[in-house]
Amino acid sequence: MGRGETDRRPDGQDDSAANASGADAADLPCALPTHGDAHLSEGIPTKDGYARSTGTVHALTLMIDFPDTPGEGTARQRFAEFFPQTSRWFSRGSYGRLDYRPATPIRHWLRMPRPFTAYGIDRGSPYEPGYQRLLKDIVAAADKRVDFGRYDLVNVLVTPNAGPPAAHTVLSVTFADNDHAPRADGVRLSNVSFVYSRQDDGTGTLRETGYRVLPHENNHSFGLPDLYTASGADRAGHWDLMSEDWGANNDILGWHKWKLGWLGARQVACATESPDATARAGISRHTLTPLARPGGTKVVFLPVSRRGGYAMEARTRGGNDAAVCRPGVLIYWVDVHKDSGQGPVTVMDSTRGTGPRRPHRPDGAAPPPNGPTTSRSATAPGTASTSDTPHQQPPSPHHPHTHHHRGTARPWSAPTAGAQGCTRLPNVHAGLSDATFTPGQTFTDNRHGVRVSITVTDRTRGGDYAIRITRRGAAS
Repeated sequence: MGRGETDRRPDGQDDSAANASGADAADLPCALPTHGDAHLSEGIPTKDGYARSTGTVHALTLMIDFPDTPGEGTARQRFAEFFPQTSRWFSRGSYGRLDYRPATPIRHWLRMPRPFTAYGIDRGSPYEPGYQRLLKDIVAAADKRVDFGRYDLVNVLVTPNAGPPAAHTVLSVTFADNDHAPRADGVRLSNVSFVYSRQDDGTGTLRETGYRVLPHENNHSFGLPDLYTASGADRAGHWDLMSEDWGANNDILGWHKWKLGWLGARQVACATESPDATARAGISRHTLTPLARPGGTKVVFLPVSRRGGYAMEARTRGGNDAAVCRPGVLIYWVDVHKDSGQGPVTVMDSTRGTGPRRPHRPDGAAPPPNGPTTSRSATAPGTASTSDTPHQQPPSPHHPHTHHHRGTARPWSAPTAGAQGCTRLPNVHAGLSDATFTPGQTFTDNRHGVRVSITVTDRTRGGDYAIRITRRGAAS
C-alpha cells in the first residue's frame, strides 16, 4: 500500500498517475524541500511512502470490536458517524481534486481474537508491540473477505466504548509511511488510521463536527504534520484542521493544499524565486482570492531562508471554514526543518495581545536586534526564545509517525469575561481567531540581512485581497 505500489482499483480504472497541475505546483522555484531528519514535515514535495492525495483515493474502512468490549450499536451506525461527511470535506477542500471513496467490504463488526486490554493500547502507545499485534489480527480476521491490494489507505473505526472517552484522553492515531507494517495481498499496510471514542465536547454538535478526527488522521497518511505542540494550538490556532480538529469546521492552510497537490501552478505565486533573491531590494504585488472559493491565486510565498519563509492567503467564512470571524489575509511562517508536533507553522497575529508570544527567530538562530513588527492596530510580538515553547520529541525512526493529540480535550464551558479574540465558539482557539491582516495593516520583519514588509492594500468588491511585498537591504 502506498504511492505507486498498485494501480488496481475496485472500479477497474488506472489512476496511479500524479495530478499534473499539483506536480507542476510542487516544481515551483520557491517550493522548499524537506531537509534533515524530519519524518513528517512541511517540505514540498512530500516524500514517497504516503498515500496519494489527488485523484480517486480508495479507503478501506473496517469497524472492529473485542470480546471484552462488544460493538456499541451497529457497525453501519459507526460508519455513518464519519461518512459521507469526510468525503465531502475532502471534496470541498481540494476543489474536487480528491475523490475520496470509503469502502466497507465487511459491513458488520469485525471481532478481534483478543480482549482490548490485551493489546496494551494507551495514549502515546508506540507501534510495537500493541498496534503491530492488533494490525496483524485485523489482517488475519479480514483477509478472506478483503483484497488489501485494492486500497490506498486503511481506516480502523474502533467501537467507541473501547478505551476512555475522548473528552478525557484521545487515543486516535495514524501510522503513516510505516515500513514496519505487515503485508497483505502483496502490499504493505503502511498508512493506517485508528479512530476511537467520539469527540463529543458536550455542546450538541457531535453530529456536525465529530467526524473531523478522521480527515485529520487521513491527512497524516497524505503526509501532513501536526501543527499543535505540547502547549496546545497556540501556534496555528483554528486555521488548520491539523492544529485543531475539535469544534467548528475548519479548512487547512493554503500551504497544505499546495503540498497535497490541490493547487495548480498558477494558484501559487512566488514573491521571489529563492531565499537568495529575497536579499535583493524589490516590490511585488499580488491578488489573493479567498481560500474557500475555487480559482485564482491562493498562496503567495516569500522564502526567507533554506528552511522557511512567509506564506500569505485570504481566509473568509465559507467552504470548510465555519469559524472565521475576521476575514482577511493570514500570514504565517513555515519551517520545513521542524517535525510533526514541533511547531512547523507559526501564525503571525495582527492584533494586540490576543495571540501567542511568537518566536523572534522561527529558524532558531540568534535573535536580531529588531523582531517582527506590525503596524496599525497591530503591535510588535514578544521576544520569547524558541526554548520557551515546549516541543514534542520527533517520532522514533522505529515507530513511524505515531500521532498524538494535544493534551486532554475539555467539554466546553462559556468563555469568561474578557475572553480574547473575535470568537466565542467552543473549542476554537480564541487568541488567534482575529490574527488576519486587513486593508491598511502591514507586517514587517528583519532577518537574514533583509527587511520584509507585507501590506494588505485593498479588498475588492468581489472579496479578493491585494497585497504588496517590499524587500529592502538591511542598510536601507
